[in-house]
Amino acid sequence: MSILNHRLIKHLKTTGFIRAQHLLPQQQLSRVVGQLAASENPLIKQVFIRGFAKQYQIDMSLAQDENLNAYPSFNAFFTRPIKSSVRPIDAEPMNIVSPADGAVSQIGQIEGDAVFQAKGQHFSAVELVGDRVLAQPFLGGQFATIYLSPRDYHRVHMPFAGRLTETLYIPGELFSVNGTTAAHVDGLFARNERMVCLFDIDVNGKTERMAVVLVGAMIVAGIETVATGKITPSGQVERRSHDLYLEKGAELGRFYLGSTAIILLPPELSAWVSSLGEADPVKMGQKIGVFK
Repeated sequence: MSILNHRLIKHLKTTGFIRAQHLLPQQQLSRVVGQLAASENPLIKQVFIRGFAKQYQIDMSLAQDENLNAYPSFNAFFTRPIKSSVRPIDAEPMNIVSPADGAVSQIGQIEGDAVFQAKGQHFSAVELVGDRVLAQPFLGGQFATIYLSPRDYHRVHMPFAGRLTETLYIPGELFSVNGTTAAHVDGLFARNERMVCLFDIDVNGKTERMAVVLVGAMIVAGIETVATGKITPSGQVERRSHDLYLEKGAELGRFYLGSTAIILLPPELSAWVSSLGEADPVKMGQKIGVFK
């Protein structure tokens, strides 16, 4: 097969994949998958759990409970806790750690309001956060986008210590968030359903703002945070106030099937580890940046 034909076939496959996502009933599909994933019917849950574990070669030696039969539902298996010893949290107070197991989708500086998504694609920080005033501290700041693949550990943890002050649930679409879709759907992360978590953090004795955004995706059956519980999509923006202090490495939330976590920081406050780049694997608790 010539290189030209190979590229044409690849282009057609990509185009078909993107077009199918536009045509699929995303919300209805996610609800059906959610019902099956929550089922405690022994046959249904075992088919899902064993099939998934085999397909994605899940390393159960990391889990607190390594027995596949011990989980009451696929959701319980998918959000299984892992042994604390396998994900030590970087102890240096000024270091920023990865909030999840996954891979760096993109990492760098927010150019004004524009957050880099993929070659030729960006999304708006204001649209991502859902409120111009709340997004203001992050304009011109720093961002890190971490993609959680289906085989990854699916709890999201604190990149550093902070006080959760607000959450915003923002309804939206449910496109896949893999590399192919990120490269072809403009504004992807600001279009998908998401939970915006806003924090006050102490850096060198000064209170600064930080956000962690949990972005939903195709067939993601739900997003949950420690402050809100599992979110039931309502089709409306839901804004809540909180006063909850969380240590670095503490659990913030979890996904019921894979997705993406985005860290937002103000300008001139931090620097990312220079060696980190697109597609680099990261582990929860691993140093990815430092406060200046």
